[in-house]
Amino acid sequence: MRRQRSLKIVATLGPASSTYETIRALFEAGADVFRLNMSHGAHEDIREKHQIIRDIERDLGRPIGILADLQGPKLRCGVFANEVETLIEGQEFRFDLDTDEGDATRVNLPHKEIFDALKQNATLLVNDGKIRLRVKDCGADYATCLVEVGGEISNRKGVNVPDVILPVAALSPKDKKDLEFACGLGVDWLALSFVQRPEDVTEARELADGRAAIISKIEKPTAVDDFDSILAVSDGIMVARGDLGVELPVHAVPPIQKRLIRKCRAVGKPVIVATQMMESMIESPVPTRAEVSDVATAIYEGADAVMLSAESAMGDYAFEAVSTMNNVAVEVESDPNYLKVIAASRTRSSTTVPEAITLAAREIAESTEIKAICCFTESGSTAVLVSREKAMVPIIALTPNVGTARRLSLVWGLHTVVTNEVARFKLAVVSAARAARTYGFASEDDKIVVIAGVPFNTAGSTNILRVAPVDEKLIYDSEAE
Repeated sequence: MRRQRSLKIVATLGPASSTYETIRALFEAGADVFRLNMSHGAHEDIREKHQIIRDIERDLGRPIGILADLQGPKLRCGVFANEVETLIEGQEFRFDLDTDEGDATRVNLPHKEIFDALKQNATLLVNDGKIRLRVKDCGADYATCLVEVGGEISNRKGVNVPDVILPVAALSPKDKKDLEFACGLGVDWLALSFVQRPEDVTEARELADGRAAIISKIEKPTAVDDFDSILAVSDGIMVARGDLGVELPVHAVPPIQKRLIRKCRAVGKPVIVATQMMESMIESPVPTRAEVSDVATAIYEGADAVMLSAESAMGDYAFEAVSTMNNVAVEVESDPNYLKVIAASRTRSSTTVPEAITLAAREIAESTEIKAICCFTESGSTAVLVSREKAMVPIIALTPNVGTARRLSLVWGLHTVVTNEVARFKLAVVSAARAARTYGFASEDDKIVVIAGVPFNTAGSTNILRVAPVDEKLIYDSEAE
């Protein structure tokens, strides 16, 4: 199951992709990580999908990553007596804590925390930003607004407040239950919604207690403003362009995407680009040209992964969506211009021995006839550093820890292999050579670069680099390391 690309594909599971046969077909088509959306489906449904993925992993002998996406707090208005009303530009409309049914002049907003944070001239967005209101006057239990962009408002439509930091925790009571359930199952990644500040991530990390890595979803302007602090406490980032495009002008999202990807690459943390990447394929067997260009842009920017949401969860063409995304990645990465773009955007901040070792591995591999870089890693940190270099040769990450192998399946360029523990570097070289041959990266006449840390099985100890033959006899005949 060797991929012919470095980009990773995340596919969301749902009603259209819930059987063993379908999920296996998506993996074979190119999905590397499966997303379980905790907003939809009971725990038993989630458990069943999780088990199917692990069954496929066992049957195919390849580590598969699982990402559980937490719902986050949902801010919604109340209900209307007529179920739906039309707001007209220029009219006044009031949100309040009154639980009576709404009408054309007011509706309940059962979130006191919003009123506590609102200020005059703040913006309120309703129904994914289709309706925009400006606060004229507000108090502890109301907000009188001027309708700037009108439209239909109906029962329990979502409300966004982009201008202020809301005193709302990223983890609702439901999220805390879902987090514990997902960690108990053994998921590899947790995606945290509604992140506004680094403390939101820290809370989730404490609850996860090392059982899953944390991905912060950047979907609010406040998260963009405080991104550096959020990135510092996160294991990965998801650029959630859907909500960003609601709370920010849509033309602001592309430069934000580019900036966030660059910052993630600089510190060596995986970044996923998500939302509406192949939206038309929910109902069409082929994407639009604009969607193909959108995926290609994320690849040229150096994103670790791109994600399918409704396309694979409830679309009519889930298999085709994954296959198309795979084909786009293969085509882009074979473009000579892609190599130039990636090389030009590399960072040169090798300040530690492991960083210097991985930089040297990439330069040796690209300037000689090296077929692959093989790295031994316990926690995954060495493999992530190799990935950060964006080497133009395959990278094989070998680890005795199956959990590490699963998490690394999200990271750019890594072909993960679960291997036995080794105590001597020469045995590590032999294991790397076997993996390179087994998965078709090299033949016995080729050479590979092997990097590891001695003593073995110690996180962050990378300190050895060796150019080695793939032929085991030559390894054993060579001088002692």
